[in-house]
Amino acid sequence: MEQEEDVGLARTDNDSWEITESVGATALGVAAARAAETRSENPLISDPFAQVFLDAAGDGVWNWHAAPQLPPELVEAEPTLPLQMQSMVGYMASRTAFFDEFFLDATRAGIRQAVILAAGLDARAWRLPWPDGTTVYELDQPRVLEFKASTLAEHGAEAACNRIAVAVDLRQDWPTALRQAGFDPSAPSVWSAEGLMPYLPAAAQDLLFERIQALAAPGSRVAVEALGPKFHDPEIRAERRARMDRLRALMAQVEPQREIPRTDELWYFEEREDVGDWFARHGWEVTVTPTDELMAGYGRRVPEEVEDRIPGNLFVSAQRVRAVP
Repeated sequence: MEQEEDVGLARTDNDSWEITESVGATALGVAAARAAETRSENPLISDPFAQVFLDAAGDGVWNWHAAPQLPPELVEAEPTLPLQMQSMVGYMASRTAFFDEFFLDATRAGIRQAVILAAGLDARAWRLPWPDGTTVYELDQPRVLEFKASTLAEHGAEAACNRIAVAVDLRQDWPTALRQAGFDPSAPSVWSAEGLMPYLPAAAQDLLFERIQALAAPGSRVAVEALGPKFHDPEIRAERRARMDRLRALMAQVEPQREIPRTDELWYFEEREDVGDWFARHGWEVTVTPTDELMAGYGRRVPEEVEDRIPGNLFVSAQRVRAVP
């Protein structure tokens, strides 16, 4: 799970947050990118609810991708910054499209239980064309789920499925909470872990997968936005931090009321098992798509000048084909 030093407190074992704090603010940041893509000239995705969340939350660091023109001083200091921001919106759009298609493919195959882990401001329960009889379980902190549901209700939006909010911290016994909410572990299910892995220590990542394994019947599917080699590269990490420190200092001078988000203080840079390997070891048929391949496939190829600024994550999709003791 996540938390943000710039808009909240440092990580603690049992921390929680409002939507405008910590992890909640990162969810709003992703919503800002989805909103920017939705209103673009040739959008890859359509998420009409992203802007609704931003309007309800008000202005804040999360509006970076929805911000007006950048100060010329920033562009002069970092000429590729506009291209980098555009490419990050393309990344978020490609990521969204990947998980959208993954869920819909699973429902076309007959799966009627979907589980969105760390759901944040994911509005798939409202915006995807779910088949009749589909139940979507959304797991996240209580205040995050409440903000999402109440904001969309005030907007007159209704879920397009049987949406069940499971208000639970993923560090707690969420499998019990999920079963108590009606989830049937004997029937196939489809799972997503999007935008979650950097915020989990290595041991927590293993525990998450072990819990999915215990609940996923044969025929179940899972998709994970997994960390790639770039994430653990100390040179890339140091260069990213130095660049962001420079830009944040300059922004504080020219437009002190605006803030540039920095989320890497929330991340756990621990070595961990490759996600695809973990699922393959446990009886799943695995497909891995690198970020550059995914984005190129969606017509969002990253320009060479900013390739090192875009997450080098791996999009892992898997189907459980056998039981493993």
